[in-house]
Amino acid sequence: MSHLQYFVYEGFGERVRKDFHASQAVRVDNRIEISGQCGLDPITEKIPKDVNEQVDLAFANVELTLQKAGGKGWDQVYKVRAYCTPMNEELFVAVARNLKKYCPNHQPILTGVEVAGLYEGCCLELEVAAHLG
Repeated sequence: MSHLQYFVYEGFGERVRKDFHASQAVRVDNRIEISGQCGLDPITEKIPKDVNEQVDLAFANVELTLQKAGGKGWDQVYKVRAYCTPMNEELFVAVARNLKKYCPNHQPILTGVEVAGLYEGCCLELEVAAHLG
């Protein structure tokens, strides 16, 4: 769909575009939809072993992706899909902590799905939709 604008961020995003012919974000009218963002460093692609660090990085990568696509960030997010492996209390606590941090003035809708596996052993991928207003 050539009439849409697609975006990636530096490092991992550029590599995914090159290697997999895929983008991280697309603007559709006054919305931004992003692909699943996991807890890796966008430049080095290092994935921390610690669940809390991974969740923190996944939330930061969502913010980065939204901004690269011309959005303001989490303030505009209305829908979150969290793909988890495994789905457990430690992960829930880390996700809730980050939602409170990044969305202090609203509570986006959230769907959590436990999956068999994610990219390179990540424990979480976040896929979000944002409304630009």
